Amino acid sequence: MPFAMASMLTCFLLAWVPLQAAEDHRDEEPRNLNGYFPFEVPASTTAWSQQAEERRQQLLVANGLWPMPTRTPLNAVIHGKLDQGDYTVEKVYMETFPGFFLTGSLYRPKGYEGPRPAVLSPHGHWNQGRFMENLEVLDEINQGAERFENGGRSPLQSRNVQLARMGCVVFHYDMIGYADNEQISYELAHRFAKQREHMNTSDGWGLFSAQAESRLQSVMGLQTWNSMRALDFLTTLPYVDARRLAITGASGGGTQSFMMGALDPRLAVCFPAVMVSTAMQGGCTCENASGLRIHAGNVEIAALVAPKPLGMTGANDWTVEMTTKGFPQLQRLYEMLGHKERVSLTALNHFGHNYNYVSRSAMYHFMNKHLGLGLPTPIVEEDYPRLSRSQLTVWSNGHARPDGGEAFEKTLLKHWSDDAESKLQKSQQSLHAFRYWVGTGIRTILGRTMESAGRTELELTQKTDHATYWDMQGILHNQTHEETLQVAYLHPKEWNGRTLIWPTTQGLAGLWDAEGKLTEVIKEALENGCTVLGMDLKGQGPSPLPANKIVDNGRAFAGYTYGYNHPLFAQRVHDLLSVIAHVKHHPDRPSKSVELVGIAGTGHWVAAARALAHEVIDRSTIDPSGFRFVQLKDYRSSDFLHGAVKYGDLPAMLALGTPSALNLVVDHKEDMAMVSDLHASAGFPERFRQIKLEELTKAILHP
Repeated sequence: MPFAMASMLTCFLLAWVPLQAAEDHRDEEPRNLNGYFPFEVPASTTAWSQQAEERRQQLLVANGLWPMPTRTPLNAVIHGKLDQGDYTVEKVYMETFPGFFLTGSLYRPKGYEGPRPAVLSPHGHWNQGRFMENLEVLDEINQGAERFENGGRSPLQSRNVQLARMGCVVFHYDMIGYADNEQISYELAHRFAKQREHMNTSDGWGLFSAQAESRLQSVMGLQTWNSMRALDFLTTLPYVDARRLAITGASGGGTQSFMMGALDPRLAVCFPAVMVSTAMQGGCTCENASGLRIHAGNVEIAALVAPKPLGMTGANDWTVEMTTKGFPQLQRLYEMLGHKERVSLTALNHFGHNYNYVSRSAMYHFMNKHLGLGLPTPIVEEDYPRLSRSQLTVWSNGHARPDGGEAFEKTLLKHWSDDAESKLQKSQQSLHAFRYWVGTGIRTILGRTMESAGRTELELTQKTDHATYWDMQGILHNQTHEETLQVAYLHPKEWNGRTLIWPTTQGLAGLWDAEGKLTEVIKEALENGCTVLGMDLKGQGPSPLPANKIVDNGRAFAGYTYGYNHPLFAQRVHDLLSVIAHVKHHPDRPSKSVELVGIAGTGHWVAAARALAHEVIDRSTIDPSGFRFVQLKDYRSSDFLHGAVKYGDLPAMLALGTPSALNLVVDHKEDMAMVSDLHASAGFPERFRQIKLEELTKAILHP
């Protein structure tokens, strides 16, 4: 064999052999709640406004609150008033969803005229919650952490009593699984570790299941909704000044405090204690949710209340470094917004994790100033008659405890899902509304847009002449996002201007057969003058990933992984966007037509990419092959995407590609009706074409 021919054959055989993978930040171990989450202050108020809007959107979606659930009647019941001299305590329960009860204690001041400021008081992960009894109070008195043996046995009651004595209405409400709120158990809500197979079907599912995650249903979301409904309750009370609403809690109650500060504009003051930091982000299942902290952290989330007053305390826990990591950035943000005096940190690093007397004192003075209470200072907390469990429980005197358990859990999540589905289906009446509601949800869970696809550069590593076409292989670097993927341009020497972006389930190797020859359909595409662009998407190539890499902490909860990392499905869509961006902005070979091909098991990837890139994709040919996200039973699956079922599954992604031209193998006519309807309503019915499986090659090559 002549040397030149041997050399050419060697190059040909090497053309589809995977290269050594280039550096890609996604190859690192997945981020987890114990990482480092710095907050970088944007350069201008305009940049901050845009970033804040995007972050709030992310939080709403992750909490299952996009669209916001229907605010059904609270049917609030207030009973069992106890007169404590200078304040009263009443028992409260209400329905935040039909049949789902929020419980708590309502503290009201005496001796004040007119509507009063009101404070939400979420308790956090203190033993027994609202019924807490601190058995180490004597040690804490010796340490200077508490003043009174009686009152110090419940730091939770202490702050509510003092705020009431300061003239505030206070609602101290139970977290899910604590005190009187037991329809969903403590063990499930806060100690979940193992998946329940019987609670993971499409016609009946429970929390933490793949079905719940695919609908963005979490304990975090339920608790955030409960907090919003608690604020609804306070605003209905005639003796509450709705212009002066505040929230304060510590630990897990601090998480609820800053989450509410970020999401509920009715709050005027926010004081999360011993929670906001660049370190540990919240260890409980109730403080995490899929999508919640991707590219974000608690300091930035807390900052979303700005420029409203934000007060915090630190301790000898994960907040110990806040004075140098986190708080200076918050100060710079507030200074940029013109209100540096509205942000405060009281660092009490000589105490452990707490909301003790010293920490509470900082909060009282902050509330006094920013709620406009006008009280003389210093404000000194005094002792009070501590209430027992039997005095606090709302399920007394004929008020029966509601049923809970797994049957109730299924009913609750089904109601939540049906309510969202009803709202989202109405958006199909116009493409504009559909893009706003469903499109926003899908863009958020995929975590990237065409506009943010990033700057790409191709590092060409091989170029082989095959007589009628060039085989050009290299590494595509996404410099914006620090991501890489191996690509191959198969470029005919007589090019018609069409570029077909063609992923396969085998990655680049799928463009060739077992003998190293181009597959027939790829060969035919080149003969027709089309450039074919193949690639190894994330998890393909020399080190394939059969499933998502999961944070290893012994607990089978998706939120511990996808709360901080994009799932593999989203990463593959990101790679497709990188490829599309590179083709669209190619300086030397501008394409007349940029097209996507999603067949033989890649239809769902292509449908998602097309949904994000519809404005720059001229045509797509897609065979869904029967895939639906609702069929997935394991959150670790390589195709899992949190929220995908909620936002219409694969048909919604296909519909969001309107009005880009689409050849579609229709596998379920009922599902695909929205695709044709939205093309028609947008005025482009001719751009949607239903094809048969045997027509795929013709549809790709001869549009």
